[in-house]
Amino acid sequence: MIHVGLSEVKFASLPESLGITGLGSCVGVVLYNEARHIAGMAHVMLPDSALARSDRFSPGKFADTAVLKLVSVLTGKHGVSRAALKAKLAGGAEMFRTNRSSPLGHIGRRNITAVKQELDKLGIPIISEETGADYGRTIEFFTSSCTLRIRTVCKGEITL
Repeated sequence: MIHVGLSEVKFASLPESLGITGLGSCVGVVLYNEARHIAGMAHVMLPDSALARSDRFSPGKFADTAVLKLVSVLTGKHGVSRAALKAKLAGGAEMFRTNRSSPLGHIGRRNITAVKQELDKLGIPIISEETGADYGRTIEFFTSSCTLRIRTVCKGEITL
């Protein structure tokens, strides 16, 4: 398994897999091409690069830049047609309940919304997702079957 760390974007092809351990409010975004058994995964931490304190950050950190990076590499370097890309999502939990409003309040929900908006802008369909709620997830995407395995303490194992 190729581990995708916080704010990273990584790619895999048959027979490799991509995974993230311990997703909380972050969103794991997988873009893949079924016919070519190739995929990219981003570990999105925040919804919008406008939140950046400088212009130097990993493209996987923000929903807007992560989705663009995934598409750019898959269509450019790997020659996949954007029309042939599909998406699967996991994460975006609300790990800490609070009544106080803050600039980063409800970050899990905001991350999910931002990722979906970016995918919608680019016309990339979301095939399946397991998002929200209040529990963490560990995910692994298998290029061989184009399935996403999600493990949680609360719900056990789910395959999308």
